[in-house]
Amino acid sequence: MSSDAKLAVIRDRIDALDQQLQDLINERASLAQEVAEIKLEAGESSNFYRPEREIQVLRKVQERQNGPLSKEEMARLFREVMSACLALEQPLTVAFLGPEGTFTQAATLKHFGHSVVTQPQKSIDAIFREVAAGSVDYGVVPVENSTEGVINHTLDQLVNSSLKICGEVALRIHDHLMGLGSDLSEVKKIYSHAQSLAQCRQWLNQHAHDIELVDVSSNAEAARRASEEPTSAAIAGETAAEIYGLNLIEKNIEDNPDNTTRFLILGRSAVPPSGIDKTVLLVSAQNRPGALFDLLKPLANHGVSMSRIESRPSQQTNWEYLFFVDIDGHCEEERIATAIDELKTQASLFKILGSFPKAVM
Repeated sequence: MSSDAKLAVIRDRIDALDQQLQDLINERASLAQEVAEIKLEAGESSNFYRPEREIQVLRKVQERQNGPLSKEEMARLFREVMSACLALEQPLTVAFLGPEGTFTQAATLKHFGHSVVTQPQKSIDAIFREVAAGSVDYGVVPVENSTEGVINHTLDQLVNSSLKICGEVALRIHDHLMGLGSDLSEVKKIYSHAQSLAQCRQWLNQHAHDIELVDVSSNAEAARRASEEPTSAAIAGETAAEIYGLNLIEKNIEDNPDNTTRFLILGRSAVPPSGIDKTVLLVSAQNRPGALFDLLKPLANHGVSMSRIESRPSQQTNWEYLFFVDIDGHCEEERIATAIDELKTQASLFKILGSFPKAVM
């Protein structure tokens, strides 16, 4: 059999499989619509999104995947199918730190898929307000960068907010220098967010030490400004370059190739256990010797793993601190609940910020 004949046979098989895939996706979508009807009949009309259910589906996808596509790629495809099916039930609205083209928007689409309605906000405060007011279903905010550390403003907002952390997403950050031109020698000014300027410090010192650096509210705002100034450039993600019609002058200029930012998903309701979860606690220790040790001792006594602790000034009294503590497990698990009850007795302030599924990709 000739090469052309072999290719024709393979293409016929692909066409047949495409038809089967399309039929199966439509069947799944029809079942999603049936689910919506059942929920509506039962009086559930506020929110059909189930974070714990979606993550369980994605974990199963990865567990049974054996190639040639990677586990992460197959999970990404399923995420988009679920996003489209959910939109048939009831489209989600999600607030993110805008404008269009920020890494926060990229994290939003990675977590929820592209069938959600995204609403850019001018500040982290505004995202908290929109979610709390019920104007949107969820919000996405940056909380930590692997190179530059925590986003303090997000932590401060969590202290007094009634919102719950409903999920998390980690996004690999690739910073590109972009502009209307195509040569670094033409650039007189570089716009970017302070975090990205810090993440690209070594490259900037080596290649752009005589260029003016301007800190702006977001990388997308940097790209917008660069799109209006021929001799300016921006440091931002590839999505921003596409949105604002900019050329990539230099790619991947971040100092750390593994640079990653973690984002939190904010909602108004607690999330049930998914099986592999994380809980974030806000606590304050009494101002006495050994107070922090005593505060955390119940976690060790009950075999609860603490994966992260971060301190912030209480802003109430000098030299008093609040602690954000990440632990493995869901607050409804018996051993976690027991440890938390004991921890409360040692804390001058205590709050569960959320129990939510650990991210799978």
